[in-house]
Amino acid sequence: MNNGFTRIANIAAALGLLWLAPHAAATPAEERFLHARDAYKAGERVRLARLAEALGDHELRPWVDYWRLRLKLEDSETEGVADFLEREKGSYLAEKLRGDWLRLLGKRGQWETFEKELPALAMPEPDIACHALQARLVRADAVAREAVLLEARPLWFAAVELPEACAPLMDALVVDKRLDADDIWERVRRLLEMKKLREARAAARYLPDTQIPDARTLEAIADKPARHFARLGGNFAATRLGREMALFAMQRMARQDPLPAATQWREIEKKFSEADRGYVWGHLAQQAAMRHLPEALDWFDLAGTTPLFEDQLAWKTRAALRALDWARVRQAVEQMPPRMAAEPVWSYWLGRALAAQGSHESANALFQKIAGQPNFYGNLADEELGRVIGVPPRAVPPSRDELAVAAARPGFRRALALIRLDMRVEGVREWVWTLRGLDDRQLLAAADFARGAEVWDRAINTADRTTLQHDYSLRYLAPFRERVEPKTRELALDHGWVYGLMRQESRFIQRAKSSVGAQGLMQVMPATAKWVAKKIGLAGYHPGKVTEMDTNVTLGTNYLKMVLASLDNHPVLASAAYNAGPGRARRWRADHPIEGAIYAETIPFSETRDYVKKVMSNAVYYTALFEGKPQSLKSRLGVVQPARGGDTRGEDLP
Repeated sequence: MNNGFTRIANIAAALGLLWLAPHAAATPAEERFLHARDAYKAGERVRLARLAEALGDHELRPWVDYWRLRLKLEDSETEGVADFLEREKGSYLAEKLRGDWLRLLGKRGQWETFEKELPALAMPEPDIACHALQARLVRADAVAREAVLLEARPLWFAAVELPEACAPLMDALVVDKRLDADDIWERVRRLLEMKKLREARAAARYLPDTQIPDARTLEAIADKPARHFARLGGNFAATRLGREMALFAMQRMARQDPLPAATQWREIEKKFSEADRGYVWGHLAQQAAMRHLPEALDWFDLAGTTPLFEDQLAWKTRAALRALDWARVRQAVEQMPPRMAAEPVWSYWLGRALAAQGSHESANALFQKIAGQPNFYGNLADEELGRVIGVPPRAVPPSRDELAVAAARPGFRRALALIRLDMRVEGVREWVWTLRGLDDRQLLAAADFARGAEVWDRAINTADRTTLQHDYSLRYLAPFRERVEPKTRELALDHGWVYGLMRQESRFIQRAKSSVGAQGLMQVMPATAKWVAKKIGLAGYHPGKVTEMDTNVTLGTNYLKMVLASLDNHPVLASAAYNAGPGRARRWRADHPIEGAIYAETIPFSETRDYVKKVMSNAVYYTALFEGKPQSLKSRLGVVQPARGGDTRGEDLP
């Protein structure tokens, strides 16, 4: 047991919180709680009531009470809801139940009670927000109705499926002629771009019957867009529906391969308006940029004056970065909406573009805006201003009293209890809710409390929230060093980089499992684990051992070493390979030397792009903590060289 846990355990014991011991077997009361959860899922109200009674005043009893009331609401019963909301006022469960109640009130059209209860809801979800607009619309005069519909109109253009509660608002927008055919087709297009075919047809129901796309046609185009063009009649462009289906086929074809799609588009583009031509060239250019094709920038030019979407503007900038065309980098960022251009990533690259063009004062002003931020581009901006990256002074550790306050918060106690019972999703939500409104001192105490309970991810994420007082030994926790360091030394791996990767992979949750099946501290895929185990001759390995800490770290670090050796010993390439596979990392290199930062920024997969930046920034802070001296991110990023002809290293790596 580490010293941090000893300190917290002593406080917890004094408060009667003996359940905090990590990894202990469930107590009889906790077993009853888990049975209550099963009864709730099965809808067994009588059994759930019996288990609630047996649980008494246990720490997790409010969850069982919530489940009982939730089942009542499903049967439109509200008895006991108001009492629970008063008893649990300010808690995550009160917010959750109030939201459930408001949904019921909205479905019933009980707008007076709905509007009375709504102000107590801290964070309305989209469906409740739509119910709130409905409530106002019901009692609105002509002037108020106009205001409500003006507020509701932007929902139509959101590229997401709208909750059922929003449908009456959309109906009202159509009835009041606040949406025309172009507006309707704009939403249909955005949904089709995301291959949300059912949602697109739902949006199209506001069009005349002759313009509503057929479900089979949409599915056929989504599956084989080239076939649509092969069967296209000469008069397809005579109707809006015909043109829109061709545009859908074109953007699907562009996703598959933009080069033949561009050839196909040139054959028919004269049949379309200037705006439609710009729309297609924007899609083609983005897909070309994501594949690092040299045609991308010229195709963006062909989009003309048609406004580009934000993701297209981002890829226009990235294409210019790959080409080292600083004038076009500047032009692309300056086309962005102010909010987007102010993001650290684009502030940094605009600063670099200005500096490359000799506008050093303007560049430094941009760097100054983001310098000091503990992230990839904040780090790079610091170095552009001649500053090294170090760890800020450590705040005074939380006092015993501050820790006792954190340990006494019901939300934290419930959160850690839930996490210990493998109800991590519910536990994390409780924890995050309880953090609301806490100041730096309270956040540090909560982070230390989580560290003492060995819930490393909550400690890290909580310490990450401080604004003035910081403790980077909490932000960049390094548990298990006595078991990880020997493996990194044996393989001559950068210790800070390995920890930076582990922090990003799992936040040190030993039993972490991703949606695609990666497991453990280093998120090793089962097939990769089997391959590495065989390659290194790991005795006694079987798939069930992949989440064991020593086995997982052995497999992960050995695989990382193999990937690194196959990719010029470059940590940026190896980080990309660890997340997306060595073959992709190799293909993403340019045909000329580029900065590691440009390589990272132009990775086509958003998840991998974000991952590589965070791993490399994490590595800087871990090394600064381990070595006790400032670091340089730029030197770590280095320069990514083009692939050498005939280099087959690592081609057998999974």
